Amino acid sequence: MKSMIRSAAKLFFLLSAALLMIGTAAALLTPSDIVVNRRTSKIIDRSPALTIRCNAENTDSSNSSDAEMVLFGTVPVKEVNLSFGERKNVIVGGTPFGIRIYTDGLMVSQTADVETKDGKKNPSAEAGIQCGDNILSVNGERLKTNEQLLACVENSGGESIRIEGRRGNEKYSVRITPVKDIHQNQYRIGLMVRDSCAGIGTLTFIDPSNNTFGGLGHGICDSESGSLMPLEHGDTVRAAISSVRKGTCGSPGSLSGYFTDNDSFGTLSANCEYGVFGTVADSDRYNENAAVLPAAFKQEVKKGKAQIRSTIDGITPEYYDVEIEEVSYNTSDHFKNMVIKVTDERLLEKTGGIVQGMSGSPVIQNGKLVGAVTHVFVNDPTRGYAVFVETMMSNEKITVQNDSDSAA
Repeated sequence: MKSMIRSAAKLFFLLSAALLMIGTAAALLTPSDIVVNRRTSKIIDRSPALTIRCNAENTDSSNSSDAEMVLFGTVPVKEVNLSFGERKNVIVGGTPFGIRIYTDGLMVSQTADVETKDGKKNPSAEAGIQCGDNILSVNGERLKTNEQLLACVENSGGESIRIEGRRGNEKYSVRITPVKDIHQNQYRIGLMVRDSCAGIGTLTFIDPSNNTFGGLGHGICDSESGSLMPLEHGDTVRAAISSVRKGTCGSPGSLSGYFTDNDSFGTLSANCEYGVFGTVADSDRYNENAAVLPAAFKQEVKKGKAQIRSTIDGITPEYYDVEIEEVSYNTSDHFKNMVIKVTDERLLEKTGGIVQGMSGSPVIQNGKLVGAVTHVFVNDPTRGYAVFVETMMSNEKITVQNDSDSAA
């Protein structure tokens, strides 16, 4: 009897474990979320008990294939779709670079009240203009600088003007009547706008096959509105790190630097949530001091030891030890795919861990480029987030394709 009870308990335990594994697998994987190298095996291990079997007949001629997730080699769990991509070898970054962005139209940072003889008024807010909007034109005149907008408003003489703007992907047109500021005796519409920005970040990779690059691992946003700066055009220049402000709990540190010259070495084509992307004039010069490594697919990233390549003084990057503590394939914040912890005593001594300005620093594991640093934890500067390089490179491909379409 005891033997039967033990057997029944063992069977119950195994069935429970199997159901838990099935549920976990179903939650972790959704259709079209796995990209693999076409040259890899037709059977992909996800765990000691879980494999994904794909249709070998479709893998040589198609960019995707139906596949089946199987438990213990026999129990079907879920159907998934595999996307096939060629593995790329890229030049690993880690060097600082200067970024100059010129916006598409003028970005609204704030709306502000205007003191008039009749009290406070805000014509722009009353017309529905919001922070993060892009002001494209006034009375049909395309805007490129803040000075243009000021001149158009002042020259209106208080008469109604037509403003064309964009919010997200939607364009709109509104009429606004400027009011006179009693303090400066000038017409105003209650807007604070930006036409450009500049800063320093870290280069992540260069693809020598087409001279495209990616950096930062996250987009450049307006400091007031928090919205992505809309890129009309931009370029990159050489930069150097001059000082470090060490990070502490509750106070993120930062790198300070400067542009070493004003000559552009590349052009920007996109500023999006996964970073900045563009094209360098010549990728060969980066081969002299940088490693060329294969770019990892996201399912190859594992918890464990890794390194980041970053520059905290001058222009020469160094490797620093980190630990990948968490790997998330389905996070809603796509630039928070990994949690990394700095373990290198040299970096901890100099910076306290991850600091602002290190965004884009390449993350390397098992001889592959797996991602880029994106954020630091405010309350623990030894830890931060990183994005998969696969995610960055997927966006880079879209960017290059869009540029080609526009040129045609």
